[in-house]
Amino acid sequence: MSLAYTRRTALQGLLVYATGDTIATLILGQFMWSRLLGMMVVGSTLYAWEVPTVFRWIDRRTAALPLGVGRSAYRTLLAVLYFNPLWIARHLLIIAIVCGNWDALQFGLLRTASLSWLVNIPISIVGNAVIQVWLPLRWRFFGSAIFSGLMAIYYALTGVWFDAG
Repeated sequence: MSLAYTRRTALQGLLVYATGDTIATLILGQFMWSRLLGMMVVGSTLYAWEVPTVFRWIDRRTAALPLGVGRSAYRTLLAVLYFNPLWIARHLLIIAIVCGNWDALQFGLLRTASLSWLVNIPISIVGNAVIQVWLPLRWRFFGSAIFSGLMAIYYALTGVWFDAG
């Protein structure tokens, strides 16, 4: 099995995560060059390595299960659990750091992330089911990056809706 981190995943992560987050900042009127550059770096490094690695783990973990609804549901559940409140809080923490918003570095981020995750569960189940069940492994990171780009818009808005501070 090849490494999960490739030039292809790095470029996909750079473009998609930065684009989704930038759309969110434009909607909120909070565009910052440091945030754009930070999301480009995180998308092309951390997320471009981590997400495909987890998806490969999910594939290995579910490979022995019989094809069908149970396997599909288990794969989806694992993906939904991976993108959990701690993952969302880390994402919000990264945003705060690249924006120099040191006041946002507090436990309120975990509260915001938890509310965001709970409210988002129905959308996350559908999105992750599409990614885990219908996309081949080679395209899962790209599909997830697109979904995450859309969710970046949602997460940025939840920072306001659920008041991270």
